[in-house]
Amino acid sequence: YTTVSSPGSGLPVYSEVGYVDDQEITNYNSDTRQNLHKTEWMKKEGSDYWERNTQKGRNNEAVSKHGVQTLMSRFNQTGGVHIVQVMFGCELRDDGTTEGYEQHGYDGRDLMSLDTQRGIWIPTMNEAQITTQNWNSPEMRVGERAKNYLENECIDWLKKHINNGREDLEKRVRPEVKVWGHRQSDGVTRLQCLVYGFHPRPVDVKWVRNGEDDVPSDEMSPILPHPDGTYQIRVSVEVPTREGDTYSCHVD
Repeated sequence: YTTVSSPGSGLPVYSEVGYVDDQEITNYNSDTRQNLHKTEWMKKEGSDYWERNTQKGRNNEAVSKHGVQTLMSRFNQTGGVHIVQVMFGCELRDDGTTEGYEQHGYDGRDLMSLDTQRGIWIPTMNEAQITTQNWNSPEMRVGERAKNYLENECIDWLKKHINNGREDLEKRVRPEVKVWGHRQSDGVTRLQCLVYGFHPRPVDVKWVRNGEDDVPSDEMSPILPHPDGTYQIRVSVEVPTREGDTYSCHVD
């Protein structure tokens, strides 16, 4: 989730976004004040799920607004726009093993993180030491509760979401490929390879000369999402214009 110290930044003051893999499934923010589904298959959850998580979102919003003000005082800040970001999640691997994480950031820098082996918080800024000492105290044991959540409840929810959305999450869509080129100057041609409409996200794209030599790309766009849930990437190279050479774009 993300908390902004004051309105007017163009962002909601508070927002929560839930994902399975790279697919957004839920969204709550301080503008709507409702936890909303972002995929069709999340509609399988009943009204009690949305009411419960809407109330959680409202509670988290109040706590987080107070938290960002506390951090501003720790950094001796009295104004400006400041942002707290918290990211947590769990992973279920093919072999059945699991892993969890929780990280907190402030104004784009790491603030503190959860040691998921020991169930304690580790500060990465001096200003986080008061919080980590409190959260690690025998009275609070926030890290132990977070560790337990990531190892148990988080995995249970992940399994349920995977089961509900399996058809969508595991779909396989072959990529479309377009290639073109134009001369930049005498003796130099710029080649472009656009790969689009594929799912899942991982992809390897490279240019090859004469069917065997890899050509290092000089420009590669990020893998970008499409509204339909597929992805695209563009890879470019500049090559000498020589008769007899052939170039092809390989996609794996």
